[in-house]
Amino acid sequence: MVRDIAVKGYLRNLVGDEGLEIVEKVPLGELTDEKIAEETGANLNTVRRTLYVLYENRLARYRRERDRDSGWLTYIWKVDFNDVERNLDEEAKKLINRLEARAGFELHNVSYICENRCGRYLFDMASDYGFLCPVCNMSLDHQDNSVLVDTIERKISELRAAFE
Repeated sequence: MVRDIAVKGYLRNLVGDEGLEIVEKVPLGELTDEKIAEETGANLNTVRRTLYVLYENRLARYRRERDRDSGWLTYIWKVDFNDVERNLDEEAKKLINRLEARAGFELHNVSYICENRCGRYLFDMASDYGFLCPVCNMSLDHQDNSVLVDTIERKISELRAAFE
């Protein structure tokens, strides 16, 4: 059912491996959570958790029916991937914003690191430690982050080309 690698990755991130397995096996149409568990061979609680996550992300919907005899409500679910492209676009925009913020941080801050790579320290913190690593007591040296900035900017460009 789910063939696109980007959609598959997105769904795996949302519902985990077990949830993705359920989504890939769920029959088309409206079904109760119990019927989905029976059809997919999955644990009922895992099916319910997966359906709720999909619902929160507008990838599933349900309707309720009340049993006339018992008064119990039955939820009838339908998985619906009509909004998955919009969701992917939203996630890409969030990722681009986070990467832009990280690139800005890297461009406007000077970092120091020891040869053992115990930690990475901004200038103010490194100077507070006398440019000595507080973990191993080795000298803290300036870290050239230009490769990191270039990589982040390249990734931003790739994402913009793919999603905008």
